[in-house]
Amino acid sequence: MKQKMTTLCTALLSCFLVAISPAFAATKPALDTGDTAWMLMATAMVMLMTPAGLALFYGGLSRSKSVMNTVGMSYISFCVASVVWVVIGYSLAFSKGTPYLGGFDFFLMENIKITDIQGTIPTLLFAVFQGTFAAIAVAIVSGSVVERLKFSTWIVFSMLWVLLVYVPITHWVWGGGFLSQNGELDFAGGTVIHINAGIAGLVLSFWLGRRKDYEVGAEEKPFSLKLTVLGSALLWFGWFGFNAGSALGANFTAANALLVSNVAASIGGLAWVLAERLSGKKPTLLGVSSGVVSGLVGITPACGFVSVSGALAIGFLAGLIGYFGVVRLKTMLKYDDTLDAFGIHGLVGIWGSLATGIFANPAINPQASGLLYGNWKQVFVQLGVVVITIIFSALATSLVYWITYLITSGARVDEQMEMVGMDEGYHGERGFNMNIQ
Repeated sequence: MKQKMTTLCTALLSCFLVAISPAFAATKPALDTGDTAWMLMATAMVMLMTPAGLALFYGGLSRSKSVMNTVGMSYISFCVASVVWVVIGYSLAFSKGTPYLGGFDFFLMENIKITDIQGTIPTLLFAVFQGTFAAIAVAIVSGSVVERLKFSTWIVFSMLWVLLVYVPITHWVWGGGFLSQNGELDFAGGTVIHINAGIAGLVLSFWLGRRKDYEVGAEEKPFSLKLTVLGSALLWFGWFGFNAGSALGANFTAANALLVSNVAASIGGLAWVLAERLSGKKPTLLGVSSGVVSGLVGITPACGFVSVSGALAIGFLAGLIGYFGVVRLKTMLKYDDTLDAFGIHGLVGIWGSLATGIFANPAINPQASGLLYGNWKQVFVQLGVVVITIIFSALATSLVYWITYLITSGARVDEQMEMVGMDEGYHGERGFNMNIQ
C-alpha cells in the first residue's frame, strides 16, 4: 500500500511539473530565429543608408569640385562611428549607470556573451543595429559643412561628437535615462538622431562660416540629380530597416512601422511638389526626393505609435516644413547650411517629435496615447524633450567643435583650396576621370 501511494504521488508531481513547465519557459528569455533573421536584415539595410544612400544623396547635391569629398565624409563617418561605438559608445549608452550616462560594463563589448539575449534577439546584434544609428546621425551633420571643412578635422570631430553628443542623448531616450523615465515617445530616432544632428549641423555651419563663394538666396546647381534621386531611393529602402527594425522583432509593430513610413514618405514627396507649384516654380525631381526624405524624417519618432491617418498628416506637413526650411528660412536667416541638414532633419525632426504627442494611437500601441486620444499632456512631454535636445546638442556640439579646432590647428581649409575644390585640392581625386586620346 505504501509503495502504491509513493508511486501515485510521484505520478501526480510529474504531471504538475509538466503542466507548469511552459509557464517557467515563457519567463526565460529565448532566441527567436524569425526575429533574429529580420533584425540581421534590418541592420544591413540601415548600414546601407550611410556609405551608400546618404553619400549619394549628399554627393549629388554638392558641386562637382567637391563631390568626392562629400561622399567621403559620409563614408568615413560610418567607419569612425562603428569603431567608437564598439569601444565605448554602446557601453555608455546602454549599460547601467546614472539617469544621465551609462557605465563601462560593456567597454570593448566585454561582459556580453555570444549567447546573451536582448528581448528575443542576440545582444550583439542589438548593439550592431544601434551602432548603425550612431553612424548615420553624425554623417547627417556633415551635410551642413561640406566644401570647406578639413577632412582630418571631420574625422576628429565625428569621433568626439558620437561620444560626447550622440551617446548621452541615446542613453537619456533609449538607455533607461531620465527622458524615457518621464514618458517621452521616440520610436526610431526623432530626437536622438534628427533633431540632434540637424541642430549640430546648424551650429557647426555658424562656427565655420559661409563658403567664400556662397550667395544668399542663389540657387546652386547640384552635381548630379541622378545620384541624388538614387540616394534618396536607397535611403527610402534602408529606412524600412531603420523604422520597422526599431520594433526589434518580426511582429505587428514592425509591420505598422513599415506601412506608415512608406505612406509618410510618399505624401511628403507630393507635398513638396505642391509647395513648389504654389510658389510658382516648376515641379522638380530634386523636390520630390527631398520631400520623401522629409516625410521619412517626420514619421521616424512616430512610426511605432500612429495609424495611416496620422502618417498622412505627419508626412504631408513634413514635406511643407522641409520646403520652408530649405527654400525660405535659410534665405531669411542667411546661414550656409550647405546641404540643408537643419532644414530637413532639424526642423522636420522637431515637427515629427511634437506630432508623435498629437497622433499617438493606443489602438496601434497600447503604451502610447496622444492629444487626439485624450492625453494632452504627451504634447508637453514631447515639447520638453525637444527643448532639452536642442539646448544640449547646440552647447555640446560647440564644445566639440572648439576642442577639435585646437587639436587640428584650425577647422577650415585655406581659401585657395576652397576655390579649387576639395576633391583635387585636398584629396587629389575627381568624381569622374575622362581619358581623352
